[in-house]
Amino acid sequence: MAAPSESPAPPDDKPPRRRRLFGRPRGPKRSKRQPHARPQSLPVLQLGRVLIKTHTLPPHAPAGIAAPMTDFQHVVVLTGAGLSAESGLSTFRDKDGIWAKYDYREVATPEGFARNPLLVHDFYNQRRRALKGAKPNAAHLALARLEREHKDKHGGTVTIVTQNIDPLHEAAGSKNVIHMHGELLKALCTHCGARNRWTEDLGIDTLCPSCGRPGGMRPDVVWFGEMPYHMAEISEALSAADLFLSIGTSGNVYPAAGFVTEARAHGAHTVELNLEPSEGVSLFDEAIHGPATEIVPAYVEKLLSLSPQGGGGNSKRRAE
Repeated sequence: MAAPSESPAPPDDKPPRRRRLFGRPRGPKRSKRQPHARPQSLPVLQLGRVLIKTHTLPPHAPAGIAAPMTDFQHVVVLTGAGLSAESGLSTFRDKDGIWAKYDYREVATPEGFARNPLLVHDFYNQRRRALKGAKPNAAHLALARLEREHKDKHGGTVTIVTQNIDPLHEAAGSKNVIHMHGELLKALCTHCGARNRWTEDLGIDTLCPSCGRPGGMRPDVVWFGEMPYHMAEISEALSAADLFLSIGTSGNVYPAAGFVTEARAHGAHTVELNLEPSEGVSLFDEAIHGPATEIVPAYVEKLLSLSPQGGGGNSKRRAE
């Protein structure tokens, strides 16, 4: 059975009302940052299998593709299950996904683990075994290239915030990865709080490598009712972002679905790269739809191939 690539969300539950990320207050406004111009409407172009929603760009940027990378010093990329689906990893919310076969309340909640830890361990042991055959696809590799070349050529940063619990971003070569829903190849001890890399099966008698006690080991993944990891770090990255990309995510799993609003509020240009339009597609300046292994490498290639005009892009941003 293929392993899941995104932290779970029940197929029928309605998302909560949109709100700020856990009430975290925004920092002081930066006077030098200005949002990209936003058109009143976004015309849609059909180019083969790819749907492109055009947007307003700086004067020196060719129509239909993003501004030079020197205008986007700090890039934040949100990724979801759709990115890893083309590596053979099962999604959760599709009609034939994980939650069509399992009750999430039994295998992905603290209460379910307390009731039947054997069932929960078996569920995640199957997912962990399936990861051993998964390899990063062209979209993962393209994002790793973006991080590497943007740093080398422009001194910029690329931060990947992933909802996925698989290790494919790291396997592709990405270095700056935040796993907001945890990692399947790590185990958490509920006795001492230690986290350890874990590639084999877990069980109720597994000893913690750190404290030596049995009965407390669980997958280091975020279950329903638990707070996602690294939210302060994510919010800080969003507040500094010049460019925000959302790839392979449904747009209705919170708090990740609210990241585009947070990034826009701080002046970032926002782009959706998805197989189909997400529920929040209207919040993005630009939308490109198609298979991730096609549209993500193409978009990264266009970003990196654009050279700055007039001395290297937006000098105000570079000065920040």
